[in-house]
Amino acid sequence: MKRRSIGYFTNWRTGKNGQPSYLAADIPWNDITHINYAFAHIDGNWNVSVGNPGDANNASLGMEWPEKGAKYALNPNLSYKGHFNMLKTNNKNGVKLLLSVGGWAETGGFFNDAGGRTASGGFYSLTIDETTGDIRQDRINTFAKSAVAFLEKYDFDGIDLDYEYPTSMNDAGSPDDWRISNKHRSELFKGYMALTKTLRAELDKAAAAKGKYFILTIASPSSGYLLRGMEDFEAVKYLDFVNIMTYDLHGAWNHFVGHNAALYDTGKDNEIADAKIYQGGDAHYYNSQGYLNIDWSYKYFRTALAGGRINIGLPYYTRGSQNVTGGTNGLWGMSAMADQKKCYLGSGGNLGPDALSPKAGAPCGFGAQGIDNLWFDRDAAGNEMFAGVNPLWHVNNLRDGLPTPYVAQYGHDVTKQAGQAIGNYIEYFDDVAKSSWLWNPTKKVFLSTENEKSFAAKVQYAIDQGAGGIMFWEMAGDYSTPTQNGTSSYGMGSYLTAMAANKLRAAAPYGVKAGDEKFVQPADVLDVTLDLVGFKPKGDDNYPLAIGVKLKNNSNVDLTGAKVSFNVAPSTPLVPSEVQYLKPSDPPAGNGVENLVDIYSGGTWSAVPASSTVGNVGGLPNGFHRLSYTLKGGTGWGVTDFSTGKTITIGMRVFMPLTVPSNVTLTLPNGKVYGIKQ
Repeated sequence: MKRRSIGYFTNWRTGKNGQPSYLAADIPWNDITHINYAFAHIDGNWNVSVGNPGDANNASLGMEWPEKGAKYALNPNLSYKGHFNMLKTNNKNGVKLLLSVGGWAETGGFFNDAGGRTASGGFYSLTIDETTGDIRQDRINTFAKSAVAFLEKYDFDGIDLDYEYPTSMNDAGSPDDWRISNKHRSELFKGYMALTKTLRAELDKAAAAKGKYFILTIASPSSGYLLRGMEDFEAVKYLDFVNIMTYDLHGAWNHFVGHNAALYDTGKDNEIADAKIYQGGDAHYYNSQGYLNIDWSYKYFRTALAGGRINIGLPYYTRGSQNVTGGTNGLWGMSAMADQKKCYLGSGGNLGPDALSPKAGAPCGFGAQGIDNLWFDRDAAGNEMFAGVNPLWHVNNLRDGLPTPYVAQYGHDVTKQAGQAIGNYIEYFDDVAKSSWLWNPTKKVFLSTENEKSFAAKVQYAIDQGAGGIMFWEMAGDYSTPTQNGTSSYGMGSYLTAMAANKLRAAAPYGVKAGDEKFVQPADVLDVTLDLVGFKPKGDDNYPLAIGVKLKNNSNVDLTGAKVSFNVAPSTPLVPSEVQYLKPSDPPAGNGVENLVDIYSGGTWSAVPASSTVGNVGGLPNGFHRLSYTLKGGTGWGVTDFSTGKTITIGMRVFMPLTVPSNVTLTLPNGKVYGIKQ
């Protein structure tokens, strides 16, 4: 298959708790290229772990399923049982198996063998000393070596880091981890860089010794807020590809009701409108562009990465709210919890003692519950957390009025109104966002879904944009139709996965060039390095982003007076009518600035925007902004020496994050154009 189809396989759907199982023998192996096994964790000794391998109840290594028949038999010749055995036994097609480490709940700790959560280990303490904030290279080294040993022992093909999140933005990630993560926000990304660099080196060392290449990937946030605190995301240089978590773009953590995974901005997103990004406030500097959509996230990465190194994440689950008011059939309505003191930890009126923010950005929402929240999490007291999370097969049954005999198996009381199907669930489709939703006017319940039409549009987008493929969370949420499974209801299956595979098989090869695919590298290249610097340690202080383009001339050519040009994705807004805010009127004051070009007379910014369109309804342009800075040459005040061996920093100011620029050229005053070594 030319493009990737990557499925997350979760280790907890074993069937041993009375709920339906989803096992390795159920995977549609012909329609998948990669399996991400979720999750392994980092234990208190900084080793990769899936728990006690000698425990017969260990889902990864100890369980057996003889009651399910021959299809689910294990290979007795392997030294381990569990999911790992069944994965190896059923993988006849060379599907790549990656071990996903971390996840939302195991970034700052891990689930122990007793079923509780140990608040140690995890990515935060692995990479950063809790007391000093120093990078713990010793722990990172231990982890990297253990990761390689784990891959070799269980014959996996790579590591997928699900670190949520190494950002300097206040109160990011699970609020259960804020007591660790909020202590040293400014250091987290440095630790992330050290982690990815060390792990890449250790994997490459093992590859040289074993003659087998090991893959390194990440699950990346897609939020512009989180990405602002990850500087220029330079860590991508150590990765084979990035899986963007382009879902959870709306949910009950706040009271705005919208799509879980919109493909495009619609100009109607009420969370964007509330932030005065469409109109008023700083809308001018944002160019009225919404950023809670797949298109924005994909194009953010396209400056630094070839399309083929980016996989677009799609959800096989829903998000939903109840008591929705306003909007159109619920969409873009509001749903706030009545008593904000009862918000879940980290949201609304319950930020908790470890928060850095003085107050929440918005009231918390009132998530859907009961039959509208089949796959619920539990709080510390064991109570259902209302979030409207359902597998797609279940919401199809609600939509079509089909039987739901499994509701009680998932822990819901079907004798109570919340556990019963009441009213009609009407499906609607947003033709701009390319997303579907269900609206129950009787219950005022909104569920953001994926149907065949929305899913096909998003897969086609990945193909058309030259992306590497798609990733989806999680495989057990896909469905089989009643005709396919021989029952009266939708159930677990692979309908959407098969549809995606057919489209991906027929697709042309993915993109292989970072930035503009049509960019022609000049024949002559120079050894000049380019980086973005000047990020302030506290991410919330990086607004607007007053940063610097740092260049070091390692060549033997005097570049004094040269014009430096590079591409930036349209996800970083550029007002078509002006480029004044690129001027370094607010010079970068963060780390890494060296020999800042004179901000008054050192040169001139100019730009060619990717488009003259205001806003991004229906999608950002497919081109790139072309930014240029012409250094002052000649003699006198303001001339910057950029001769051999010199390093300079050019200040700039933008309002959304951007990755390391690509397609860099240097034009001398005599017109000679050079590229730079990649």
